[in-house]
Amino acid sequence: MTPSEAPLPNDTVGQGTPLAGHLRIETLKARSDFLRAARARRVVTPGFVLQYRLRGDDETIRVGFTCSKKVGNAVARNRAKRRLREIARLGIPEHGVKGTDYVLIGRADITATRPFDLMLADLRDALARAI
Repeated sequence: MTPSEAPLPNDTVGQGTPLAGHLRIETLKARSDFLRAARARRVVTPGFVLQYRLRGDDETIRVGFTCSKKVGNAVARNRAKRRLREIARLGIPEHGVKGTDYVLIGRADITATRPFDLMLADLRDALARAI
C-alpha cells in the first residue's frame, strides 16, 4: 500500500463534520475574504484571536494571518505572523474543519513573545471551541 492509499485517521468530529486530515492549507490573500471572516464568528485566546467562517463549498481549508501596527514595529509584526503561520501549519490540518476559512490575528505584545507550546495549545483550544 502506498502512502497515498493509506487510510486516514478518524475523519469525523461531532455531528459528522469532517476533519481536515492531512490536507494542504491554502492562504487567504483577497481583502474580501478577510472581510467575510471578520463578519463571522471569533474565538479570543491569550495569544491571538481566531476568526472563522464555514464556507461548506469544498474540501479545502483556507487560512489568513494579520497583525496590525498595535503588535509593534515591522520586526515584531513579522515575527508574530511567522509564529501564527507555524502554529497553523501544525494545528489546523489535525484539528481544523474542511470547508472553513480561518483568520489568525496577532495580539499586541503577546503573540511575538508568548511561549510556542502555549500558542499551540491556544490554537487547539480555539479550534475545539470554534465548531
